[in-house]
Amino acid sequence: MAPRFIDRLYHAWNVFNDKESSEPPGTFMSYGEVTTFRPDRIRTFNSNERSIVTSIYARMSIDVASIDIRHVRLDENERYVETIQSGLNNCLTLEANIDQPGRQFKQTIAWSLFDKGVIAIVPIDTSLNPKVTGSYDINTMRVGEILRWFPRHVRVAVYNDRTGLIEEVNVPKDMVAIVENPLYEVMNQPNSTLQRLIRKLAILDAVDEASSSGKLDLIIQLPYVIKSDARRQQAEQRRTDIEMQLKGSKYGIAYTDGTEKITQLNRPTENNLLAQIEYLTGMLFGQLGLTKGIFDGTASEAEMLNYHNRTIEPVLAAITQAMKRRFLTKTARAQLQSIEYFRDPFKLVPVSAIAEIADKFTRNEIATANEIRAIVGWKPHGDPKADKLENSNMPVEKRGSIDESGGAIANGQT
Repeated sequence: MAPRFIDRLYHAWNVFNDKESSEPPGTFMSYGEVTTFRPDRIRTFNSNERSIVTSIYARMSIDVASIDIRHVRLDENERYVETIQSGLNNCLTLEANIDQPGRQFKQTIAWSLFDKGVIAIVPIDTSLNPKVTGSYDINTMRVGEILRWFPRHVRVAVYNDRTGLIEEVNVPKDMVAIVENPLYEVMNQPNSTLQRLIRKLAILDAVDEASSSGKLDLIIQLPYVIKSDARRQQAEQRRTDIEMQLKGSKYGIAYTDGTEKITQLNRPTENNLLAQIEYLTGMLFGQLGLTKGIFDGTASEAEMLNYHNRTIEPVLAAITQAMKRRFLTKTARAQLQSIEYFRDPFKLVPVSAIAEIADKFTRNEIATANEIRAIVGWKPHGDPKADKLENSNMPVEKRGSIDESGGAIANGQT
C-alpha cells in the first residue's frame, strides 16, 4: 500500500533542516577531531615531494589501481569460475572503508608501497575476532605504515576513523598482509638508483635557491691596505655605504670612487650535476621499465606490454599473494578460493581492431555476442542467441554433427 501523504511529510528529511547539520558558525558538535586536510591521506617523504619521483609514483600507482583484484573461486585447473560476494571482495571492488572506495584503496596501497618500501594491509572491522578464529570476514581495511618489527608482531601506524587520529597498534603478523615492494632494491635501498637521484635533485634545488637568493656577492677592492683597526673600520663603513645606496635606490644603482674596483662572484660555473641527473633518470626509467611515451600517452603496444609485465605485474602479484596468505585460511584455499588480479586486455586495443577481434572471437566460439558487447560498453541484447557460444556465420541446418557410431550427420542425412 502506498504511504499516505501525511506519512511522507512526517518522514521527509532535508540536510539543511537537520539540527546537527545547521549549527551556527564557529560551533562544533562532538564529531571528533577537526582538521583542515584529509587526515587519512598517506604523506610522502619530504625529499620525494619536491622531485620528479611523485610523478613516477602517481603514474605507477594509477596503473596498479586500474587492475581489478577480486575474491574468486577457481576450478581444479586454477581457472576462474566465479566471484565470491564477500566482505573482502567488497573492500577490493567497492568500498574499503568509510573514506576510500576500492580503486582509491588500491592506489593508496601502491603509492605507500613505492614510498615506504614495506606496508601492512590491516583489517579494521571484522565479523569475528581474528585472534580467536580464522573464519572471519573483513568488512573494512586500511593501509598502515610499519614502525617497528617484532618476532611475531609489528607495530603499525594506521588511521582510526572513530577518533580521526593516526594511532599506533601492535598486531600479530598473521593478521595483517605485509607487502614488500618487489622493486625495493631499485627504489627504496639507501644507495639505490632512485635514492641517488633524489639526493642529486636536492643538491640541484639548493644550488638554484642559492643562485636566485638576491645576493650580489661583490668584492670591493679599496685603494689602501687594510691592516690596522682604523682601516678595517673605514672599509666596513664603505661597505655599509654601498649597501645602503643599493637598498635605498629605486633601480638598485650605487656609485664608487674612481680608485675602487668591484668584482662580482655569482657567475654561473660549469658542473656536471645536470648530466648526472639525466644519466640517473635514464637508468631509473630503464630499471623500472618506463619510457617517455608511457607518461605522455604515446607508448606503443610493445612498450606498454613490457611496462605491465616488468613493473605492474610484480607489484600486483606481491599484493595479491600477501592478502591470499593472510586473509584466506587453509580451508578456504582448499575450497579453491583465491584472490586474483584481472587485467582487461582490450583497454589498449584501438576501435579499428575491435571489429576484427569480435569477429574472430565469436566465429571461433571463444566469446558470446553479449560478452563482446560488454567489452564495447553496450548493454546485453535480449535475444537468447546472444548468450550462446556458436558461430552465427554458419547456418544451424548446415552445421554437421557426429553420431554415436562416429558417422557425420548433416541436414538429417548420414
